Amino acid sequence: MEGKLVSANIPTQVGKFTMHAFDSGRPELPHLALVAENTKLDGVVDVRIHSECLTGDVFGSLRCDCGEQLQAAMKHVEANGGVIIYLRQEGRGIGLVNKLKAYNLQDEGMDTAEANIALGFHADERDFTPAIDILHFFQIKKVRILTNNPEKFEALQTSGIEVVERIALTTPKHAENQFYLETKRKVFRHDV
Repeated sequence: MEGKLVSANIPTQVGKFTMHAFDSGRPELPHLALVAENTKLDGVVDVRIHSECLTGDVFGSLRCDCGEQLQAAMKHVEANGGVIIYLRQEGRGIGLVNKLKAYNLQDEGMDTAEANIALGFHADERDFTPAIDILHFFQIKKVRILTNNPEKFEALQTSGIEVVERIALTTPKHAENQFYLETKRKVFRHDV
């Protein structure tokens, strides 16, 4: 990651944020940091590391809980101060087209991990190093991490950033995402 590219104020339906774009190696898809207006970066900072999910984040897909987690995180950091790091690693890092192929395999009975493996990938291809680099850019040393994913927690613990607390993000379960959430619990060790 080369560093910060640009920043701008972004008023949203939830509140006011500053969006910072960081080089991801793909100019059209920078990693993003959304910093709530009332954030103090020199104390314990509430942080959500969120991997892009176009289907859930933008289109409101109920196949996953991603969009609902993003909205819950935005509300939380707007109320409490904090940073949302938005990593451009769609579909557990396999990209949108492969994610849609994985959806088709899931419709045939595979779970998320099995579908990704059947497509020639690891069950989860994501890398949380860019998020750690962004936290270092802001000189954030202590965080409360908003996540259900133990891998994000573990990545931060080995980065030199102190994790003071892990805050679970609970979202409603739907008939359409029950199997996905169960896979997240069983295969990926998430709290759901």
